[in-house]
Amino acid sequence: MNIPNLDRLVPSYIKGFEAYIPSKPDPELKKLFRCDHLYRLNNNENPLGPPPAAREALERFETHRAAIYPSGDSYYLRDKLAERFDLHPDQILVGNGANEVITFAIKAFCEAGDNIITADKTFAVYEWVAIFSGYEARLVPLQDFCFDSGAMLELIDARTKILFVCNPNNPTGTYWNEEKLCHFLDRIDGKQIVVVDEAYCEFVEKEDFPDSVALIKRYPNLVVFRTFSKMYGLAGLRIGYLMGSLDVVNIIRRACVVYSVNTLAQETALLALDDPEHIKRTNTLVGEEKAYLCRELTSLGLPFVAHEGNFIMVKLPISDTLAYRKLMHRGVMVRTMTGFRYPNYIRITIAPHEAMAALIDGLHVILDSSLG
Repeated sequence: MNIPNLDRLVPSYIKGFEAYIPSKPDPELKKLFRCDHLYRLNNNENPLGPPPAAREALERFETHRAAIYPSGDSYYLRDKLAERFDLHPDQILVGNGANEVITFAIKAFCEAGDNIITADKTFAVYEWVAIFSGYEARLVPLQDFCFDSGAMLELIDARTKILFVCNPNNPTGTYWNEEKLCHFLDRIDGKQIVVVDEAYCEFVEKEDFPDSVALIKRYPNLVVFRTFSKMYGLAGLRIGYLMGSLDVVNIIRRACVVYSVNTLAQETALLALDDPEHIKRTNTLVGEEKAYLCRELTSLGLPFVAHEGNFIMVKLPISDTLAYRKLMHRGVMVRTMTGFRYPNYIRITIAPHEAMAALIDGLHVILDSSLG
């Protein structure tokens, strides 16, 4: 048998890149940690699930349609989004989750020797896709838990193609208001693509949060990412999208993989858009339980970062991985933050009160046992 020479075949940037290892399925985790329930507070999922109309679409799906290819370009969903945002349908691309549209954008504009710029403590996929595609990822430290626009601008050189801004930022929840975003775009002056990732925008109720989609007409180098995974509760169906000027999106379309978004995802997303009450219900729950969680964390003497979004980041006096294991034995699953370059922090998804109370009870126990 001839064994392939992987050392010769594998590019150097792949050799130095560690694979992301997802967590085991919930039933396996419950067996591993010997718990009979699991509160998922790790992935910023919406505990209310999809809007009712989207649920109905899932329930009445005709199984014979599973043998039929979906719309290759999410035709009807793009029409609906275009109507919603006053765009042409061809200004929108739909992908298999936000991860895929991130890949589309980077692949469309970057070549060997190019770089992208983003923060060091943000959604890691911008960095990952750049690195495993053979491009440089330049990372700027956050300033007061917020993207540092000045430091990002200073890192730009002739090979910079895209700057990524997560707004509001995951995991800190901080955001740029419209004035700051426009000032940043003015300084860029169309020389690079600016991606604003608004995965959590539906959770923001502040009046100064930018209408980024409306800014596309003024800034044709602006690309806006959104997802149905968070507010709309369709994370399991993997569907996200990007919007931009026609010229820019037509370039990104060349790197787009067609037929990657399944029929169920397209149809449920289409219906999810028509339920504004779902957003109100979700934000009411998030507001009430976030306030409760902040009060309890303050009582525990734990520092926390609580801004926009359906999550809070908490600093612990013990290892975040140790806290994860101890909480998992109690059926509470949180996200460790060492991978986000925030060692000893955990990120907590806001969920119904039962889950929040279980988390607080668990923190009481593990802090008493670890520090007592």
